[in-house]
Amino acid sequence: MKPTTRSLLASGALTAVAALALTACGGSTAPAESTSSPAQESEAAASSATLTVWVDANRAPVLTEAAKSFEESSGVAVDLVTKDFSKIQEDFLRQVPTGKGPDITIGAHDWLGNLVNNGVVQPVELGETAGDFQQVAVDAMSYDGKSYGVPYSTENLALLRNTDLAPEAPADYEQMIAAGEESGAEFPFLVQVSETGDPFHLYPFQASFGAPVFGTDANGAYNAADLALGNAGGLEFASWLAEQGEEGNLRTSIDADIAKEKFVSGDSPFLITGPWNVEAAQEAGIELAIDPIPSAGGEPAQPFVGVQGFFVSSKTENLLAATEFLTNYIGTEQVQTKLYEVGNRPPANNAAFEAAKDDETIAAFGEVGENGVPMPNVPEMAAVWEFWGVAEADIISGKADPAERWEQMAGDIEAAIGK
Repeated sequence: MKPTTRSLLASGALTAVAALALTACGGSTAPAESTSSPAQESEAAASSATLTVWVDANRAPVLTEAAKSFEESSGVAVDLVTKDFSKIQEDFLRQVPTGKGPDITIGAHDWLGNLVNNGVVQPVELGETAGDFQQVAVDAMSYDGKSYGVPYSTENLALLRNTDLAPEAPADYEQMIAAGEESGAEFPFLVQVSETGDPFHLYPFQASFGAPVFGTDANGAYNAADLALGNAGGLEFASWLAEQGEEGNLRTSIDADIAKEKFVSGDSPFLITGPWNVEAAQEAGIELAIDPIPSAGGEPAQPFVGVQGFFVSSKTENLLAATEFLTNYIGTEQVQTKLYEVGNRPPANNAAFEAAKDDETIAAFGEVGENGVPMPNVPEMAAVWEFWGVAEADIISGKADPAERWEQMAGDIEAAIGK
């Protein structure tokens, strides 16, 4: 696993990196005085410097190989610490301010606003490597116009289609329902909703009505002061939810397990889901196609895209070495291909994604994701999730007037985020 030709270390900057990469967060410091020559001091720094990297168990074996290559090239050791992914954000927020956290951590892009606002991460200069990644992944790992990490994978919803029941991909939502009814299956299509709603799975339909969660600024970044889901398109979407609930196309009794079970059993030709349900359908002998999600409101039905990547601690004393390891090792086609092989998510690196397209499932989901939008990474999103799904469920089940309930939801969110 070799560094790229753009590598700072490989291009003769080894001494500079080694001198700057003194110790990892919370590590020991170099002696205050030395009788060694500058060259000897740089060599000693390179041999003793250590980057501490938090990673989950699935990604650890791949990073072990990358870390070994990096150490051989730079003299900077990498200490990989395996963590439970579900606890990383909390531990990172707690430990970084004390100086005991890592130099680098794996994480999800929607943590970013919280991490930035708590001052525990710092920008990462991608430089000319920015063009190596899918644009949606770069956007997801950015906040207030600055890049804060190196992405390695993407994930999103698409439309699974049982080709025996529906030979052709639907052009829009109405055509999908018509094809589903013509198939004679129990459900024209399936999407998980549940009694508390599921905004993540329903968002592509909402987007097709021109009702994003937030507006964007001139740089394309989400603007939390511009709550857009309460606009006219949002009200139209709310009315559509009520209609679909009344017609039985959307049901709050359908949770994730039921949606999967019914599709795998052949009780519907269509299921809106992620790649995590593909294997079960294939094992059931279903001939699958993976299509874009059809529009219900006339505009593109853009799914949210979730991105995973690596962030750099604001307290690291090894910024140059950390950036080098991320951009010219973890960010490379070779490493991202290996990360894809263990995680089975489309790589964020363009070249690695092109290579992964040999897997038709990865290719199809990745192509849908390229036209998706990053799930908002602003802290205010927590307030949106709190009220959003419940309002959708109330409207679908007929418990509330759609316009009044949607406006109430928007008002509750605005109050919660202090607009």
